[in-house]
Amino acid sequence: MSDTRPNIVLIITDQQRFDTIAAHGHGHMNTPNLDRLAREGVSFDQCHITAASCVPSRASLFTGYYPHVTGILENEQVWSNTWVKDLNEAGYTCVNVGKMHTNPFTADAGFDERFNVENKDRYLQGRWYFDEWDKALAANGLVKQQREHYRKRDDYGQRLGAFEWELPEELHSDVFVGNFSKWWLDTKPKTTPLFMQIGFPGPHPPYDPTQKYADMYMGRDDIPMPKVSQQDLDGQPSYLEAKRVHDAEVDHDSILWNPDRTPEDEHRMRAYYYANVSMIDTCVGEIMEALDSNDYDDTVVIFTSDHGDCLGDHGVSQKWSMYDVVTRVPLIVWSPKRFAGGRTVEGLCQLFDLGPTILELAGVEPASDMEARSLVPALKDEDWEARSEVFCEQAGDMVMTGADFITMIRDERWKLVHLLGTDEGQLFDMENDPDEMENLWLRPEHRERKFEMKDRILNWLIQSNVQTRDRTEAFR
Repeated sequence: MSDTRPNIVLIITDQQRFDTIAAHGHGHMNTPNLDRLAREGVSFDQCHITAASCVPSRASLFTGYYPHVTGILENEQVWSNTWVKDLNEAGYTCVNVGKMHTNPFTADAGFDERFNVENKDRYLQGRWYFDEWDKALAANGLVKQQREHYRKRDDYGQRLGAFEWELPEELHSDVFVGNFSKWWLDTKPKTTPLFMQIGFPGPHPPYDPTQKYADMYMGRDDIPMPKVSQQDLDGQPSYLEAKRVHDAEVDHDSILWNPDRTPEDEHRMRAYYYANVSMIDTCVGEIMEALDSNDYDDTVVIFTSDHGDCLGDHGVSQKWSMYDVVTRVPLIVWSPKRFAGGRTVEGLCQLFDLGPTILELAGVEPASDMEARSLVPALKDEDWEARSEVFCEQAGDMVMTGADFITMIRDERWKLVHLLGTDEGQLFDMENDPDEMENLWLRPEHRERKFEMKDRILNWLIQSNVQTRDRTEAFR
């Protein structure tokens, strides 16, 4: 009897904003392959992460529980237990190429095979961990471009993480991951349904496209520039100013956040970021060709990212904040054989909802206390109950030094950001202020709304604790 379960390919970029796909209405982008996925697939317009940095977001995604339940609340924490093992036990061949960000990196995490490619610009887990990309560079007598070398440049403070990739294009981290994925699809026999997780390191900084991709965006006057105003800055809680100061004193991921940066510096930063997305877009197209040429004709392809990037919006760098440019990510599900395409789902959902979605597609029953919810009804264009609100959490860490813990609640109109142990916070009317420029936290006319939304956070936490009270399985 033939196995009718689909192959599933989950493509996750690192730090890709929602507004980086032309088919989603962002004409400054050159993304023909992602446009095809959107044109033929189902796009989710309001998918939000559960944590505002890489590791807690991914741990939540691959478990189906909120960060306060997994205990993974900041980068560098140990985790490796995932629902991938359930797919494996159900007979799927499970393969990871690229970034997963487990800790330790070498954990099997439920996969049959892992080919790790992690952060671009630094050694991780001690100076002596070398991933597949490091090994490929070393085999060619090369050392990857990284912070230790960028720091030697006279213009390091002006680059804001934007650097041309000067080594062979095939050894760029994203191209390497794309080619490795194609190699696996081209060479491995198909014996069981496949679950492949492809983790592109980009467009996480350093923003490092090859020159030909950078040229697509440099010199153009339609590149969206950072949105920031004095009203915006004056209304921000103090932890964001502390982050600006910290980022100007300590470089992270090859970015030294220069307070004296110029519009030209910011334009280059954004152009290179968008160019890195376009490089990944090309790789996605080649992966789709490899699926087709190797007869993976019944495959569900999912494209998303672990969080976004402020790119100077609100005067800040990278993530570690609760603005939509960080919490809202692209999500496209493509499977013409199974789901009618060309549709956009408008309701709120969370990134970790992909866990039970994938398990359901594979015929695997999720854990009864899993907090994530399947998106399959929405994919089938059946009755689907969107989330009335989404939540996001982040603990203080080596970068977010000015706050101990921040929690976001966002519904269709309102967003509140709670800061543990302070009277500061943020409240935005997303309907009338979608760019989040006017903080209403101290406005007396919104006092009752602020208390009501804080009560909803409290009720969510209590309900979460009750729902997961019997969870004894360690996430690490």
